[in-house]
Amino acid sequence: MRVALQPDTDIQYLKGVGPKLGAILRHRGVATVADLLEWYPRAYEDRRAMRNIASLEAGQVVSLEATVRSVRSMPMGKSHRRIYEIVIADSSGRIACKYFRVPYKGYFERFTTQQTVRVAGKVILYRGRLEFHHPDLQVVYEDDPKVADQLIPLYTDTEGLSPAKLRKLMQTALSELLDRPSSASSQPAMTEVMPVWMREKYQLLTRAQALKQIHQPPTEEAADYLKFRAPAQRRIIFEEFFWMELHMARRRLGMQREQAPAMAPAPKMIEQLKKSLPFALTNAQLRVFKEIERDLSEPHPMHRLVQGDVGSGKTLVALLSTLVVKESGYQSAMMVPTEILAEQHFKSSERFLSPLGVRVACLTGTMKEREHSEIRERLVAGEIDLLIGTHALIENDVLFKKLGLVIIDEQHRFGVEQRMRLKKNQSPHFLVMTATPIPRTLAMTVYGDLDVSIIDEMPPGRSPIVTRKVFSSKRDLVFDFLYQQVKKGRQAYVIYPLVEESEKIDLKNAVSEYETLRARFPDLRIGLLHGKMKGDEKEAVMDLFRTGEIQVLVSTTVIEVGVDVPNANLIIIEHAERFGLSQLHQLRGRVGRGELKSYCVLVLGYAISEEAIQRADVIVGTTDGFKIAEADLEIRGPGEFLGRRQSGLPGFRMANLVRDITLLQEARAAARDILEHDPELREPHHKFIRDTMSVHSKAIVG
Repeated sequence: MRVALQPDTDIQYLKGVGPKLGAILRHRGVATVADLLEWYPRAYEDRRAMRNIASLEAGQVVSLEATVRSVRSMPMGKSHRRIYEIVIADSSGRIACKYFRVPYKGYFERFTTQQTVRVAGKVILYRGRLEFHHPDLQVVYEDDPKVADQLIPLYTDTEGLSPAKLRKLMQTALSELLDRPSSASSQPAMTEVMPVWMREKYQLLTRAQALKQIHQPPTEEAADYLKFRAPAQRRIIFEEFFWMELHMARRRLGMQREQAPAMAPAPKMIEQLKKSLPFALTNAQLRVFKEIERDLSEPHPMHRLVQGDVGSGKTLVALLSTLVVKESGYQSAMMVPTEILAEQHFKSSERFLSPLGVRVACLTGTMKEREHSEIRERLVAGEIDLLIGTHALIENDVLFKKLGLVIIDEQHRFGVEQRMRLKKNQSPHFLVMTATPIPRTLAMTVYGDLDVSIIDEMPPGRSPIVTRKVFSSKRDLVFDFLYQQVKKGRQAYVIYPLVEESEKIDLKNAVSEYETLRARFPDLRIGLLHGKMKGDEKEAVMDLFRTGEIQVLVSTTVIEVGVDVPNANLIIIEHAERFGLSQLHQLRGRVGRGELKSYCVLVLGYAISEEAIQRADVIVGTTDGFKIAEADLEIRGPGEFLGRRQSGLPGFRMANLVRDITLLQEARAAARDILEHDPELREPHHKFIRDTMSVHSKAIVG
């Protein structure tokens, strides 16, 4: 007698799989039947909307059937990378399908001339011609569904598994698992984890209904499926968000139960620091400091995120906070992502705080053991009030006498685990800062364990930054402009994506171009900075640049965060297509830090994608970090923008943090509602949530 299929049945025992295909699926992360059903379609093809090539217009998302006319690959300018082009045609015309990266080895070998293919994707106008860029392109097989009015799910391509075969396996799994008579098993085939009250309140389908409709979408709901608004999609998206929000809400609840030292105000020291500044604090800085001051006075740990655009003055707010901690007899720690930034923060903090009696020290991984040992001894003796450093701060032998405040700069660079390791078995307050802005509603939801403050005002006297994009053919004009600026007494950065030449990718690199620029401009003082240099070498170069001894600094992204040289008014970013939007915005923030008119030039390489040009246009079009952040989320998705590993975000299979913001907020409300009434999840109707929670928490913390 054949055993009824269960969600945890090994995938190779599903009818039509077997050991060979089972191995392919397991390599893809599909080990069980449940894993297969959670391989959600990435899009849908609406065959009712089939078009011909002559009717296409830029910006349309279309589906059509055509014949392959040619398959070829071409070099990408001077690069080792290649562009793959498949030209397809029907009776009305022809169009090119271009790919700037290979989905997997052997992907393009599947296509030959005269094959019938089906293409689904967005029509792009690229340099005066209509094209598809990275469309879904599938060979039409004999066993494909022939019905013209179907809504067909499209899955991520996997080598060794045709789309038609995958759809057939989905139908088999759904039929055997969800369509069988209830008497076939004493247990329901698919466990429902959402309680009835939650499904009713948020109008959610059952999990079984959602899985069936996701893979067998009703054609009458085609418009909703194409926009990811169908009821089945809503249920899956809500559930993905719910586990994240429940995990964060429980973590927040745990934090609120912890004890922390309640700090007394320090009005005298605060006023002294304000008077010593050559400028007045902005209203936004004062507002955010009051929020921090209020948190520090509570007997449980502050966990606050401060967002502020490049140059908005977040660090000064953090230094004000250390004065409150010092006044109460506690120590502060500030962890930053790079040694250059640690040294810079140390020097500015010492300048502002030492006159007030605050003892500041710096600790980095490249310091000599003797210096390291001396700082550790002073720290544990309570002779250091503020310790600034890199990852060296989380080493086991770095111990504080009375740690009261932990400040994390550029928090997306550090993981939740690293943040917690800084506690050093004490109960400090936490202040985390980022210059990567996130829309407020999104930040409050994604960082559910943190209160959010925003410094939304820039200090007066900052110059606007003129941003331009140019292609490599105009490089000579760009460097002529650099020469003119330097001869006027200004300084400039030139940024490269690589330190040294690479055999794998043909990109300009800092070391070679440093020599090229020295030969081209022998009368300029040009310096080189990159991450492979020793700490004291990097600091020596930066000191020479700060004092004007170096006029042009050739560098990698080691200067991305925090470096402040007011006389530098030009930054040239070579191969700007290789950088993300938030990174380009951070790099641009190295100029415009004084009253000089400042410039940022994005130099784009050969034969780049439409997406790369789109990113450059965003940077050219605005200096507003929040607008750039929204565009970054939309273009590249949240994974890289937020730092999935660093921030603790799970890898969503269907949910999208931008598109699905309303569902995200509903899931957050549901998670908090549950914990408000049942913090330990002990009520009977929360049993499945409690049982499932540990699995999802592991996935989220990762």
